[in-house]
Amino acid sequence: MPVTNFPHPDPYTYQNGFGSYHETEAVEGALPVGQNSPQKVAHGLYAEKMSGTAFTAPRHENQQTWAYRILPAAAHENFYAEDADSYHTRMTTETHKLHHIPNQLRWNPFDFDEKVDWVHGLHLVAGSGDPTMKQGLGILLYAAGKDMGNEAFYSADGDFLIVPQHGALDIQTELGRILVRPNEIAVIPRGIRYRVTLPDGPVRGYICELYQGHYQLPELGPIGSNCLANARDFQAPIAHFDDDEGKPAEYKLFSKFNNTLFSARQNHTPFDIVAWHGNYYPYKYDLGRFNVIGSISFDHPDPSIFTVLTGPSDHVGTAVADFVIFPPRWLVQENTFRPPWYHRNTMSEFMGLIAGDYDAKTGGGFRPAGASLHNVWSAHGPDMSAFEGASNAELKPTKVGDGSMAFMFESSLMVGVSEWGLKTCEKVQEEYNEHSWTPLKRHFVNPNKK
Repeated sequence: MPVTNFPHPDPYTYQNGFGSYHETEAVEGALPVGQNSPQKVAHGLYAEKMSGTAFTAPRHENQQTWAYRILPAAAHENFYAEDADSYHTRMTTETHKLHHIPNQLRWNPFDFDEKVDWVHGLHLVAGSGDPTMKQGLGILLYAAGKDMGNEAFYSADGDFLIVPQHGALDIQTELGRILVRPNEIAVIPRGIRYRVTLPDGPVRGYICELYQGHYQLPELGPIGSNCLANARDFQAPIAHFDDDEGKPAEYKLFSKFNNTLFSARQNHTPFDIVAWHGNYYPYKYDLGRFNVIGSISFDHPDPSIFTVLTGPSDHVGTAVADFVIFPPRWLVQENTFRPPWYHRNTMSEFMGLIAGDYDAKTGGGFRPAGASLHNVWSAHGPDMSAFEGASNAELKPTKVGDGSMAFMFESSLMVGVSEWGLKTCEKVQEEYNEHSWTPLKRHFVNPNKK
């Protein structure tokens, strides 16, 4: 797939390089020179530091940003818990409310919900761990049809990796704006405040919230210094602020805190950062820029070669969350069964489909806006039609996935399914297993049998 050719480029961002130090100002002279917190900041601004890692984290891991804003982020009233009946069942990952089951699961396409905005359209599907201990992840679906008003939202629990399936998200963050469309992704780091408006109408998509650390590019090892997602293709926001002097309005600030929703009121805009510098900021990436690699002889490598971003655990090479995509690509292997092999592994695999058909599921049950979950050691692989087709295909160079984009949130953790995901949403395909693998035919002819 070539670089995505959107009819209207994103006017809010520029190519910056993944994790690079970045500085930007919307008013000339707003950034201090030579120090971070002068006695008096230019233009009467306040200096405020945002630390995404511990102060004493190693230099190569340390993430922080200095912001220069009209009023500090602390200038708000007390937070109060929102109505638990409305939000708790959608967002909770309390261990006793998650269903840990070995069954293979697949969901029909999730519904739109034109009655709610971003905050009220978040639904937890699956998760593992505990955000209070900064361990694990949450997998959410979003569906919304209304703009957020005089509001802002942030998650204290983890980084949001947002994967749009339908519709554009105009995300106004404290540090600038990002326009995100299907076949693009965005990451909003823990604690960054933002609001979402919908320039093209209703939206739907997927989120992987990383409670532990932050997303980073995977190491390339023997691949070398290029391919997969290249650092230069990531885009950062340009400083942008609202000035509500003379027309103050009441704003509502939502906080996702231990998977419970709180809100506080303030009498000024949350989006008043005039300038900032640092390496802790939201960013976006066009999946069409992913440089796929693969086998050019026989067999095929592990799907880790499709990793865009990873959230590493404390054990090297083992991820809390990997974001993996399956874009259009050429298959050229000789004498090889080309779709993914049948497998069981120690990882949990949550798959979604942005568009098109996934080449390992040709039976029709895996559709855009749907999903599947193959938990720890749950056996899975191609359905019968994919197996029969690949086993008998002429092995010439073939391009697969034209017009398609499937992805996977892969985790080393056992993932529990929420009550909403298993029952309330009413999208689970009850006969997924029977339709996919029970029909597989026996081909073995025992040469020792007389």
